[in-house]
Order: sequence, then C-alpha cells, then structure tokens
Amino acid sequence: MKKMFLLMAIAATLTVTAQAQKVYQTKSGKVKFFSSTAVEDIEAINNQADAKLSTNGQLVFMIAIKGFKFDNSLMQEHFNSDGYMESTKFPKAVFMGNLVDPKAVDFTKDGSYKVTVKGNLEIHGVKKEITVPGTIEIKGGKVTSKSVFKVKVADYGVKGHDKVAKEVEVTVDCKYD
Repeated sequence: MKKMFLLMAIAATLTVTAQAQKVYQTKSGKVKFFSSTAVEDIEAINNQADAKLSTNGQLVFMIAIKGFKFDNSLMQEHFNSDGYMESTKFPKAVFMGNLVDPKAVDFTKDGSYKVTVKGNLEIHGVKKEITVPGTIEIKGGKVTSKSVFKVKVADYGVKGHDKVAKEVEVTVDCKYD
C-alpha cells in the first residue's frame, strides 16, 4: 500500500511538472544578417524561421538557407551557389540550446528580461558551440525574443568567405504564439 501511494505521488508530481512547462513557438521568426565589405554591404532577411522556446529554457531554432531574401537577385543566387553557402547540400541552419539561467525569466509576468543563451549552432554542416546575449519580453502573455550576435564565416567552412567580411552580424527577432 505504501509503495502504491509513493508511485501515485511521483506520478502526480511528474504530471504537474509536465503541465507547468509551456512551449512557445513561431514559424515566422525573422533572421537578418549584415556584412560590410569595401565593395558593398550585404544584407538578407529570412521571415520563415521556425523557433520553439520552452519555459524550462530550451530553445530550438531552424531556418531554410534558401529562405534568405536579398534586394539584389544576383547576390541571392551567389549566396545559395556551390561557391558559397551550397544551400542544396546544406539546406538549413539549426540552433539547439538553453537559457543559461532559465529562472531569470518569469513567463507569467510582464517585463523585459536580459538572457544569455548557450548551445550549438550548425551552419553549412559544421556545428559549433556559441554563447550569445538576448532579450525575452513578456507583454500581455505574448512572448518575444531578440538577439544580435556575430558569426565568423570561416568557422563554418563556408566557401568563398574571403570575398565577404570575416564576420557577419546576425539579428534574430521572434514573436511567439
């Protein structure tokens, strides 16, 4: 009888814990990158990022490389080509990580929370651990996240990286459902 009571108590605790965790998601997150060179500035935007943020601090982010749009169509073609991003061979970029301090964000209370996110960013088939700053904002039960960070192009084995800036600035802006 005591064992049955203990098992029921454990099951109830697990159920409450599972129900308390919430996952916010979007399929229309915005990712922008910017690179400045002596010849020209390079900028592209992708408005189709698939992101999930859990109240336990887990974060998953995925974007299709071909989803980046440039003002210059020739630049977009070069970006996706075998001479640079090889987007047919490496069709997506993925980030999987966690908030370093998930308790720093109260998802039930309006506010702006400074966070640090740590995890693995995979671009061009190369996975690297990164740590980046960000902000999570809660307003009327709606959650948004923003981050601006730099990525060294050569670290990810991107071809033709000698023709662009050594680092690109990445801006992530998500409004979760």
